[in-house]
Amino acid sequence: MNLTVDFKDEQDIYEVRVAMRAIVRKAIFNTLIYEGFDRDTEVSVTFTDNEQIQELNKQYRNKNSATDVLSFPMFEDFNDALDLNTLPLGDIVISLQRAAVQGYHLCHSIYHEVAFLTVHSTLHLLGYDHETSQEDEDEMFRKQKEIMEIIGF
Repeated sequence: MNLTVDFKDEQDIYEVRVAMRAIVRKAIFNTLIYEGFDRDTEVSVTFTDNEQIQELNKQYRNKNSATDVLSFPMFEDFNDALDLNTLPLGDIVISLQRAAVQGYHLCHSIYHEVAFLTVHSTLHLLGYDHETSQEDEDEMFRKQKEIMEIIGF
């Protein structure tokens, strides 16, 4: 599997270093491997702030509040994309401002929090939804925990 991650930095609060991009790429790659996903894949990751993610959350989810991460899957059914050589899996938008605060409150680094949010969002891109039932939430959270352990957090 080849993974292409296109990064955009649309905030000016935190410097997005090479290490941050590497952790995001590692989180996406290991989530895909964990799920047995072996197609060549492309994912877009945008780093933003609370104000911009609140606007996106309002526009796309009708929730007028800042959130930590948003996921925008490209496909509901990957069978719709069997003819594509590289599957554009979707877009991940992370508020670094929110990630830093959450990491602080959970006593871990912004890097740890961004890795977790990336794993969480990648699972959403693959079709998981923790808001559908308690069983789905339990399964998704179990997978997140296992993947975070695999990538060293």
